[in-house]
Amino acid sequence: MRSIWNGDLSFGLVNVPVKAYSATESHDRKSHQVDAKDGVRIRYKRVREGTDTEVEYSDIANAYESDEGETVVLTKEDLATLPVTRSPEISILEFVPADQVDPICFDKPYYLEPSSKSPKAYVLLAKALETTDRLAIANFTLRNRTRLAALRVVDGVMTLQTLLWPDEVRKPDFAFLEADVEVRPQELEMAKSLIGTMANDFDPDDYSDTYTEELGKLIESKAGGTAAFTDEQPAAPAEADGEVADLLAALRASVKDRAAGATPATKDPATKDPATKDPATKTPAKKTPAKKTPAKKSAARKAPAKRAAS
Repeated sequence: MRSIWNGDLSFGLVNVPVKAYSATESHDRKSHQVDAKDGVRIRYKRVREGTDTEVEYSDIANAYESDEGETVVLTKEDLATLPVTRSPEISILEFVPADQVDPICFDKPYYLEPSSKSPKAYVLLAKALETTDRLAIANFTLRNRTRLAALRVVDGVMTLQTLLWPDEVRKPDFAFLEADVEVRPQELEMAKSLIGTMANDFDPDDYSDTYTEELGKLIESKAGGTAAFTDEQPAAPAEADGEVADLLAALRASVKDRAAGATPATKDPATKDPATKDPATKTPAKKTPAKKTPAKKSAARKAPAKRAAS
């Protein structure tokens, strides 16, 4: 891996030299656009509107709209005058309970590697942070933009995950939130029983990107002049007209199927819980953090950490 940022992690009066690396990478198959008739590559040019005159990249500026609706052009020199923090430092501002940071705020993760000759200060901070069940909230400058981030430990490595600013997270505004939807007690209990029968510990290795796998098969098959898949079409989804009327019946049938040993296609049946267990006894979340916080918070909080490690 190649580092994308070098600086110091500031913790009180302690400075820990670190390098930052992108913690994730895409596994999508690369492609480029071509003319479907003969496969000739498609190229794009930056041209002036209304003409075919090409504009050099170095001559391109950004146009913004002012509060009054006026177009304001800012050059690279203009943007360079912004009084952003230029110090190469990740400043820890405070330590907050991990369950208080909603996962919807998490953005891109970065691994931090100690860059000094002795990693003792790095390891000490990592161990201290790992044992507190708290996130370190920090700010730093990346690509001339000040960013807010959460610092936590993933598999012994301090991981910095940028956070969205509050005004970047949309508020849900849906009509059903204002509707008076009646949920009967027996429906709720049956739904909880179904959740109990499907309860498990999260292991990302149990899942795979089916689309990417099938796309690879299609590419290789077409390259070899063979058919990758049959012409069979997937079954059409059932009509939803009787959704409300049949909800309880569908839940009961689902619980019955689970009790009979049915398992989701994405899981290995050998890893599932025995069908003889009482579904009601499996409703609580099985992960340790669930003892401290509601299952919804705990499960959602763990997921970003797994993704960062991938």
